[in-house]
Amino acid sequence: MVYLDNSATTKPCEKAVKKALEMMTENFGNPSSLHYCGFNAKKELDVARRSVSTLLSCQPNEIFFTPSGTVANNTAILGSVKAKRREGKKVITTLLEHPSVIKHFEMLAEQGFEVVYLKPDCNGKISLDELSNAVDENTILVSVMAVNNEVGSIQDIGEIKGIIKNNKSKAYFHCDAVQAFGKIDLKPKKLGIDLMSMSAHKIHGVKGAGALYVSNSIRVLPSILGGGQENGLVSGTEAMPAICAFGEAVNDIGNVNENLADVTKVRNYFVDKISTLEKVYVNSPQDALPYIINISAEGVPSQVMLNSLSAMGICVSAGSACAKGHRSDVLTSMGISPKGIDSAIRISLSKNTTENEMDLLYNGIVDTINRVRR
Repeated sequence: MVYLDNSATTKPCEKAVKKALEMMTENFGNPSSLHYCGFNAKKELDVARRSVSTLLSCQPNEIFFTPSGTVANNTAILGSVKAKRREGKKVITTLLEHPSVIKHFEMLAEQGFEVVYLKPDCNGKISLDELSNAVDENTILVSVMAVNNEVGSIQDIGEIKGIIKNNKSKAYFHCDAVQAFGKIDLKPKKLGIDLMSMSAHKIHGVKGAGALYVSNSIRVLPSILGGGQENGLVSGTEAMPAICAFGEAVNDIGNVNENLADVTKVRNYFVDKISTLEKVYVNSPQDALPYIINISAEGVPSQVMLNSLSAMGICVSAGSACAKGHRSDVLTSMGISPKGIDSAIRISLSKNTTENEMDLLYNGIVDTINRVRR
């Protein structure tokens, strides 16, 4: 199998699997229980929290575990609006966002909030000037993802907090970093991020755990109520196997910048080869995160290409795994033609992807094109 759908999910690393098994079979206590099994589980929970906070150069008490990146996004958005609704009724996001962000802003619009959607340019980037024009004293939340999950475009995250402050706004800045976490160097305090969402299964952890960074300088209110776990922000018994495996996956990342350089080399190798093919276009911008490559082979529908490659043992995606059944809003907003959108596939690499695997993908694409375009 050649697995190139890592933006949907990654293969769990050995350390993560081992830790998950340990937490299910040996250290299975509830971390809220007041006996030695509970205390031992609580120690492991604290270790996992420190692992995530260390990578982000923040305090452990600024990390809150969630069941997924989606819940992290939900918690950040709803918690911010609840805390600041008396300060204003304007919220800002982009047309690049994941459905777990977009759908909440649509809900806020139905509730009477003024919602501003920033449109990306042909390179998948928002205009900072447009953002500056949109932010005012009535703005309470700005939510911009670090890396787009379909084309890999990287936003100028480090400039956004300054824009908010320059416009005399006290808006919180939320960043969906699910596709960026562990792949580029993200330090939320340094970048001025107030809330940042992450997910374990995108970095070789197991499914069932996400995390939300919440700066100690801000206040958000819970939207999930119950037993008061995670300091009351995300109630519900912590999924200890997934969370502790998350911590091990973070520890197993290695050097983020070295991984980025290695993946960039593999990405460039493939793009150079694919660019020689007739009517095959790279939709991802040149400066996109190299882990994500979106291409279109005109005349070959996305699902046909996906099915053909799958039959060869090659796994790619026809787009975001969370947005099935309709034409991509992201590619549409970037100005990609309908023909290009209908033939687009997303190839997503991991730090372990090799040039040999990309050769097999290239051969599979060529074979499919020759059969379908005949």
